[in-house]
Amino acid sequence: MGEKNKYSIIIPTYNERLNIALIIYLVFKHLTDADFEIIVVDDGSPDGTQDIVKQLQKVYGEDRILLRPRPRKLGLGTAYIHGLKHASGNFVVIMDADLSHHVRTEGGICGVQWVSFMLDVMERNDSNSSGRHCCIIAYPVCACTDVVFPASSTPQQKQMETGANIVTGTRYVSSGGVHGWNLMRKLTSRGANVLAQTLLWPGVSDLTGSFRLYQKSALEDIISSCVSKGYVFQMEMIVRASRKGYRIEEVPITFVDRVFGSSKLGGSEIVEYLKGLLYLLVTT
Repeated sequence: MGEKNKYSIIIPTYNERLNIALIIYLVFKHLTDADFEIIVVDDGSPDGTQDIVKQLQKVYGEDRILLRPRPRKLGLGTAYIHGLKHASGNFVVIMDADLSHHVRTEGGICGVQWVSFMLDVMERNDSNSSGRHCCIIAYPVCACTDVVFPASSTPQQKQMETGANIVTGTRYVSSGGVHGWNLMRKLTSRGANVLAQTLLWPGVSDLTGSFRLYQKSALEDIISSCVSKGYVFQMEMIVRASRKGYRIEEVPITFVDRVFGSSKLGGSEIVEYLKGLLYLLVTT
């Protein structure tokens, strides 16, 4: 039996005062058997997000919640890199703070519980493997909607059956979907993924989702090759992982639009996505 795994959960934030307390509460509620730390990377939120995190540190401890702020908005990719510098775990969970993903299995497991179950699965696989580690990335989420997976397609079974390095959530397979978006937002997201599929052939149906968890060494390897900072970063991560030969598997998820706050996606992010797509086409 090897040394017990530790999980570093990196949460980039900007104006997430209304969400951050709930997301942290859910993590502590459901990851009761895991050794973990939460690293909040806040980009100078003017709404008082950092003040809420400091209050939470008094409740849960500064060793369990690490606030690692930056002076201004510097991009999603660099937020992960910044958080990774402070991560002491051998697994890294990357997640949003906006409560946008919700997953249930037939047993009624919500997103945070899904993470807990997956960590247990990884513990058992790690102890039974010959040095090969699996990587999965995931979001803790609140119960906003119900998505029931067939028993044969749960993330747990997918990883156990395939021994994948990365298991990523996808909205664009059977049983996956989006809840709360208008038609234009759906067309934009779907079009972005179809375009990337056509040009890059990454072998993954949802390149812009962020429902994932990595082995730290794999994340460090992949992220060191990435140059993107914003919306395109998630796509580049998967494309680079695919090109490096990491095994990637998918499970269906339903994306639920945020309840509090406003989306950070705008016209400039879409332009950056298209520029990033062309860059990856030329360089990978």
